[in-house]
Amino acid sequence: MPVNLTAPDPAQLAPVAGVTLGIAEAGIRKANRKDLVVVSLDEGAAVAGVFTTNRFCAAPVQICRQHLATHAGSVRAILVNTGNANAGTGADGLARARRSCEALAAQLGIQPEQVLPFSTGVIMETLPVDRIEAGLPAALANRSPSNWARAAEGIMTTDTLPKAASRTVAIGGREVHVTGISKGAGMIKPNMATMLGFVATDAVIDPALLQPLVKAAADASFNRITIDGDTSTNDSFVLIATGKAGHAPIQSLTSPEGLALQQAVFEVSRQLAQAIVRDGEGATKFIAVQVDGGRNEDECRQVAYAIAHSPLVKTAFFASDPNLGRILAAVGYAGIADLDQGLIDLFLDDVHVAREGGRHPAYREEDGQRVMKQSEITVRVDLHRGPATSTVWTCDLSHDYVSINADYRS
Repeated sequence: MPVNLTAPDPAQLAPVAGVTLGIAEAGIRKANRKDLVVVSLDEGAAVAGVFTTNRFCAAPVQICRQHLATHAGSVRAILVNTGNANAGTGADGLARARRSCEALAAQLGIQPEQVLPFSTGVIMETLPVDRIEAGLPAALANRSPSNWARAAEGIMTTDTLPKAASRTVAIGGREVHVTGISKGAGMIKPNMATMLGFVATDAVIDPALLQPLVKAAADASFNRITIDGDTSTNDSFVLIATGKAGHAPIQSLTSPEGLALQQAVFEVSRQLAQAIVRDGEGATKFIAVQVDGGRNEDECRQVAYAIAHSPLVKTAFFASDPNLGRILAAVGYAGIADLDQGLIDLFLDDVHVAREGGRHPAYREEDGQRVMKQSEITVRVDLHRGPATSTVWTCDLSHDYVSINADYRS
């Protein structure tokens, strides 16, 4: 069961002027499920994206990078299929990804390079591009600006719930909308996670600012989550700006208007990223790992991930077993060569577990267990080395995680 996560209310997802979404059941892997999404963008939209660091990246990731390198200011459509990752498919996978772009481009009267393809699902299986082609007319026929919730369903794989979020902010006297969807539940590790994320805004912004904005948003959200430490072949996060809101163009991300937009994009991205963790495969607990007192943010994040990736830590949380020496061990092997263990404090929510590298005299195991039984927990470590801080989000590791992944292709 997802941890304190509910399906999005379609009425709470603001349409973004210049964006329409259509969904179809194409039977790509299983019948009678939404598995094909087409997002149409009005002319003039700008698009930027960040992608997996996995060197064995999927064919659609390679094609997206190519198309964005040459047509970032003229992308007119996004095509998403689930059930098949089109990864580990070699030259044939690239040809099939291009063919899907050509098929949609022909339907829309645009160039194939103006289409960005995305796939998610099983790796090393041939993409059934004929089913995608057959499903396109239905997806195009039901396009609507209000289809965000249905599109969130259409990009799911092992997710148990769709994931969507929306914010409205005032910029230059106009209402600006930011709405997005994501998918992901397993094979989750930063840079990126095994996820797809699509966020759109009708803000008017200099297109040159979109790439730094999407990178910053990813670093503040999707690059701060981990479920199982596996980096996927298909991870992609795309930011779209249609420029339809009608305010004066944002020329700087540090201007009041730029900061307002950035905050809204960050909030939507964080909500989508945290929803992925809350819906982690087999998850029963949502855990924030906060590391304070580092010399810089990078070393704080390094320690936080050591804790969040540890199977021993994660299984202890699943069992509500306050075997908290596992957390200190993870801090120790995080890779900070000059770390002074005699300075480290450890907290579980309000419970002070360790002080100056050893068990706090007032700590009682029943207090640790009380916190670990909660569905939401904050682990806080203070390194006492400097002023920096960083937080990542993870979940526990349960029996169901093994079952879901053992049976994934069944």
